[in-house]
Amino acid sequence: MTTDFASLPLSPALLEVVRELGYESLTEIQAKCIPLLLEGKDVIGQSRTGSGKTAAFGLPLLERLTLADRTLSALVLCPTRELCDQVARVLRTLGRRHAGLQVLVVAGGKPLAPQRDALARGVHVVVATPGRLMDLMDRGAAPLGNVSTVVLDEADRMLEMGFHEDMTKILAATPPSRQTALFSATLPAAIESLSRTFQRDPVRVTVEEQALVHDIEQLAYDIGDAERGDALLTVLGLHPHASALVFCNLKATVDALTTQLARAGVSVAKLHGDLEQKDRDRVMAKLRNQSVRVLVATDVAARGIDVQALDLVVNVDLPAQAEIYVHRIGRTGRAGERGLAVSLTTTRDRRRLSELEQHTGHTLTRRKLPVTSAAPSVARDAAMVTLFVSGGRKDKVRPGDILGALTGEAGGFAGSDIGKIEIHETFTYVAVAKDIAHAAVKSLTEGRIKGRRFKVGFVE
Repeated sequence: MTTDFASLPLSPALLEVVRELGYESLTEIQAKCIPLLLEGKDVIGQSRTGSGKTAAFGLPLLERLTLADRTLSALVLCPTRELCDQVARVLRTLGRRHAGLQVLVVAGGKPLAPQRDALARGVHVVVATPGRLMDLMDRGAAPLGNVSTVVLDEADRMLEMGFHEDMTKILAATPPSRQTALFSATLPAAIESLSRTFQRDPVRVTVEEQALVHDIEQLAYDIGDAERGDALLTVLGLHPHASALVFCNLKATVDALTTQLARAGVSVAKLHGDLEQKDRDRVMAKLRNQSVRVLVATDVAARGIDVQALDLVVNVDLPAQAEIYVHRIGRTGRAGERGLAVSLTTTRDRRRLSELEQHTGHTLTRRKLPVTSAAPSVARDAAMVTLFVSGGRKDKVRPGDILGALTGEAGGFAGSDIGKIEIHETFTYVAVAKDIAHAAVKSLTEGRIKGRRFKVGFVE
């Protein structure tokens, strides 16, 4: 089995991007799926979040594109807008040497008209939720007759959300000759039925959960009678981190802990189902840009979070199901990197801990929580600040344009002071070092990007 990217029969452009991104060894799902997909075979991939499956289907998908023909030829279906955004970011990153590549997110939470208009102008890849794509199909605005590749990402989740009929209609509208890749954490009967109906001699690829949690150190702190908020502060102080994700079972717990951490001087934000989509997008951008160090969330965040350097996950409450535990801790230790997952437990959690260990095949290391006074301080501010620029892909703004405006003669800032640059359809998020943030806003406001002036401000 192939173990390194350099041995894959990919185009020089894709291999160069892979080298630039620092990818070397393939994850198990990548090593098994990429050669099969490059051969044109249909695949059923069973793997959890964090296994590297986006690159596993993304590289072959990009390899098959004909960029000169701006016709929709690849379709990726995802259960949520957050996951659509994540997949689209990965595809744009992997395809950044594909001149003219057009990747469009088709999902709810944003107006339908701009998505319809973008489809009319022509795109190569659509990453969509089934519901919004069906809306456009019903309006005759999403022709799928030239689609040669279809990927169903987290197919089981789409079925759980009631998208079975939409998925069936969408697949039926694509050519029978298409290549179909189906990725799912579980394989219920409905997925087996979809595969029998829409796939041709699919090859099944399975990655065991034990393999996915192998590179994650898992600790269980016995917190006794300690308040969970105080215990969380102690754990965050004991384990230095650039960014951490804290899981709670209840929205009320998220709200209370976020307030407590903020009062303790922690750079913190929250994420749960009561937040509006724009607020969820803003919070996630700040976490990716390292202008927020700690995110406290319910399981709405367990899928769809795309943070490359997430080095700590804390379970304030253990989840009711072992599968959710795997989803949670899978946010750290991504694609071969070493990660750390900490769970706060009491005597009442012993039975559930045993169930988790049996499910994952991994024994959690038990530790006693030290007294708070002996723990290191957790009051650390974020190193970066996220800026908002009112120009995006629609304005032909590219990351290099922003970087040039900041580091060129007009800005004069060091490249090391500029962090992640996220280009969205009508705006851009830019991470800059905290000590230059005000000067950067002034420079971008007074200067020009692609010969134009844009509004610039802080993302609160």
